[in-house]
Amino acid sequence: MSEQPRRVVTDSMLGLRLPDWARLSPRVATVLGHNPGPFTGPGTNTYIVGTGRRPLLLDTGIGVPKWAENFPLGLREMSGADQLDRIVLTHAHTDHIGGVKDAHRLLGSTPVLKRPWPGHDEPAGAPITAIGHGDEVAVEGATLRAVFTPGHAPDHLCYYLVEEKALFTGDVVLGAGTTIIPDETGDLGQYMDSLRRLLELDVEKIYPAHGPVITDAKRKLRDYIAHRELRERQIVGALADGPLEIPAIVKLIYTDVPAFLHPAAAQSVRSHLKKLRNEGRVVEDENRWRLN
Repeated sequence: MSEQPRRVVTDSMLGLRLPDWARLSPRVATVLGHNPGPFTGPGTNTYIVGTGRRPLLLDTGIGVPKWAENFPLGLREMSGADQLDRIVLTHAHTDHIGGVKDAHRLLGSTPVLKRPWPGHDEPAGAPITAIGHGDEVAVEGATLRAVFTPGHAPDHLCYYLVEEKALFTGDVVLGAGTTIIPDETGDLGQYMDSLRRLLELDVEKIYPAHGPVITDAKRKLRDYIAHRELRERQIVGALADGPLEIPAIVKLIYTDVPAFLHPAAAQSVRSHLKKLRNEGRVVEDENRWRLN
């Protein structure tokens, strides 16, 4: 019998490089957020959307001087623009909303649209105009339709670009590797439901918040779902011989992952165990988990 695969998604953010700015399609360009890290890759992708001289800005990075320096240059070079129509945000994590203040300082105050998350939207430093599932935001050459996709964050919206059958996925789907489900505010069950809803869309291309453009959207979504389903089977299998603490589960499953990434792997395992507990399939007792 051949050995079972350890993972479905095999690429990672490590070592990825992206340009400071780039034109990706006639209606989409990107300026790199310059907040690199193991899970952000080269940084957050901030997207310029539209064909006119007042495009949308989708996500703003974390708010670092290099992005503030590059953004007006990239906007002018790629769109011939020095103003924005609106700023649209996927969710309230600071590496997506922290640059709003810089955008306003550089280009003037414009409306900021997102699904509200009370107590978490303050880093944007601007009033939030509420947007929800099914709402559309249009500028010259581009129509974005909001898709509610909780799981990574409870306020998360993806945006479907009607003219391209493309999807801005924020942190729900990344250009490489898999996304983190935060301990306190994430929900893996909701996240899996979100992935399956995205798979039902007529989508061909993905513009992720981190990493390169994904040209086969359906395959990536299926791989993301299959990867999480495999992880769940691996965790249930690890518990078949008796109760274990999370670090022991990580060592059994993540044999192909360097030790410095084990804390992130532990967070992923916890998200799966919480989902299984919600389904009544596992029980936690003094930091040890067992099958129910």
